[in-house]
Amino acid sequence: MTGQSPTLWPSLWLSLRIAASATALTALVAIPLSYEMARRRFRGKSLIEGLIMLPLVLPPTVVGYAIIVLLGTQSLIGGLAYRAMGYRIIFSFEGAVLAAAVVALPMLYIPAKAAFGSVERELEDIAKLMGANPLEVFWHVSIPLARRGLLAGFILAFARALGEFGATVMVFGMQEDRLTLPISIYKDSADGNLSQAMPGVIALALVSLSLILAYNYSATGRRDR
Repeated sequence: MTGQSPTLWPSLWLSLRIAASATALTALVAIPLSYEMARRRFRGKSLIEGLIMLPLVLPPTVVGYAIIVLLGTQSLIGGLAYRAMGYRIIFSFEGAVLAAAVVALPMLYIPAKAAFGSVERELEDIAKLMGANPLEVFWHVSIPLARRGLLAGFILAFARALGEFGATVMVFGMQEDRLTLPISIYKDSADGNLSQAMPGVIALALVSLSLILAYNYSATGRRDR
């Protein structure tokens, strides 16, 4: 394609890797958390849920700033890791994954909580009476019954992580060897290379549209006629 940026395919591949890793990380947190929040009432629940939802309303750059403050080499945790192992999460692949996961967390949490909330408690109680422990009930009863909502949440989280820019650019930077597709588009546009940015825009739009169609299908359980 004329004017195609040489970073298009590497950037797309990097973005897909970050989005997939961020979605997996998000799932490790959001699924058990949403299950507990759908099942229990306790003091401070609204505050915890507010913190989970905060990335929805905060500018992504603020999320990135918070990660730098909490985990950068000048912080307690980041400083210890850097002095002990020479490792820093800022400007690393893991840092980009963390930034995308934090921003994507509410996108999985919301449908997952709704899905677990719709599971009939009687079915879980029957499984317990038959000798299943809480983990077996969660894995073999609750998750299968909530699978449609969980699938929708996975798609939304992946889409959000794939398109993440603000938090990622704060944590990951803009070096040539670590340009996600949104960062590459921004860099080409800022440099005045609009024709080079166009293929990336089209690629990201097509992938995002595919994810939206997959979400609609997972949410309705049937194709529109």
